[in-house]
Amino acid sequence: MLARLAAQIMDEKKAEDVRILDLSKVHGAPAEYFVIATGNVPSHVSALSDAVYESVKKATGMAPHKVEGYNNAEWILMDYFDVVIHIFQKDKRAFYRLDELWSDGEEMPLTTKA
Repeated sequence: MLARLAAQIMDEKKAEDVRILDLSKVHGAPAEYFVIATGNVPSHVSALSDAVYESVKKATGMAPHKVEGYNNAEWILMDYFDVVIHIFQKDKRAFYRLDELWSDGEEMPLTTKA
């Protein structure tokens, strides 16, 4: 699953507070899944986005439909249609509070148990 792959990649790259929210049962949600993570500084946020892009492309052949916010790297949004990845700097994540806004979604574990 793309959401879990992206979350695991960011977790391996030392992202903070990586969460997967299953929004498939939330009326009006803009995607099936949100993956939300925090980077320490702009270069870390960009590096997380780059790692997700490269790893997802290699594993699935998919590229995001749209990427926004890459130039200032305060909040990068990667839109894979059913999965939207949000990579924030800490202060921007606290300000926009997507975790709270979409708290009706079910949080999923980053890994599956074998």
